[in-house]
Amino acid sequence: MWRGAFSLEKKIFLQTAVAPYGIFKVSHGLRYTAQLRQRAAMLEIGTHVIENPVFLAPMAGVTDRPFREACTLQGAGYAASEMISSDTLLYATAKTRHRIVRANNDVPHAVQIAGSEPTAMAAAAVLNVQHGAQVIDINMGCPAKKVCNRLAGSALLETPDLVRDILRAVVAAVDVPVTLKIRTGPTPENRNGVAIAKLAQDEGIACLAVHGRTRSDKFRGSAEYDTIAAIVDAVSIPVIANGDIHSGDDARRVLESTGAAGVMIGRAAQGNPWVFREITACLNDEVIPARPSLTEVGEALIVHLKGCHQLYGDFRGVRIARKHIAWYCKGVRNAAVFREAVNKIDDPCEQLNYVEHFFARPECYEIAA
Repeated sequence: MWRGAFSLEKKIFLQTAVAPYGIFKVSHGLRYTAQLRQRAAMLEIGTHVIENPVFLAPMAGVTDRPFREACTLQGAGYAASEMISSDTLLYATAKTRHRIVRANNDVPHAVQIAGSEPTAMAAAAVLNVQHGAQVIDINMGCPAKKVCNRLAGSALLETPDLVRDILRAVVAAVDVPVTLKIRTGPTPENRNGVAIAKLAQDEGIACLAVHGRTRSDKFRGSAEYDTIAAIVDAVSIPVIANGDIHSGDDARRVLESTGAAGVMIGRAAQGNPWVFREITACLNDEVIPARPSLTEVGEALIVHLKGCHQLYGDFRGVRIARKHIAWYCKGVRNAAVFREAVNKIDDPCEQLNYVEHFFARPECYEIAA
């Protein structure tokens, strides 16, 4: 049973021993040490060893192949695809094919599926495994109205029996690990995350990611981690904490307070793949790398945009790239003027030239409105 490399005697009131980074959740607040870290085990998802349990969160319309490659290059130890529907009829469309393309990295190829019908979910899992998926991730955490209206995503948390049926069907259908992403419950008044987590473990889920908000919270307010800590105490499978983790200090604080096996980074990675190297260094008590220079940011963005153009083609690639340009240049001098200009461009080469010129000389865009 996965639970870390060793246990401590009850006299120090051990509650949870968590493998990565030697983090131990105890009643008197014992902090992790280098000695404990050395004795700790790697996080495992089935047969896959995750050497750095700093995960990239699947984000619809965001975590495509170029995005995942950018994040794993900076240290993300795990990066699942963006959510795709369990409707296998959609797998013939270019949009769905682009979402499941494997990234050029060394982490397991994980594909996230969403739906509400057990048989369809199982069929989608099988199809993705046939196309090379090494891990199937089930989405029960998305709060988007268009997803929840189909009784998918986080809407499923209100129907534990259906959750069980879906998990059982998918796990039985494939011979690769199946993981699950959830929220803490449907509403603040009904935080049933612990019950869902126990159910997931019973049905063979290999790893559980938990966002510290409920479905009704969407992304309002602040994430809460007490429910995640309770889930960690309740199950023996790895639990990954997600929500409002923007820095190394945030990650350390969340891991200490929850005892989770790792952290999952979502919106903080948009335009900032370097957040993964910062968090990794912080958790390993290493010197925090300096923020990337403007030149480094521009070079990384150029690689990202070329990936978009290659994956989607000129027409779609240029348009999909625009949001990434906005994220990467956030906070850069004269970014607003630059974005207004670059968003009018339809040619991929011209888009690349504009980006290269801006990051080389952003002062050139300082013009009067």
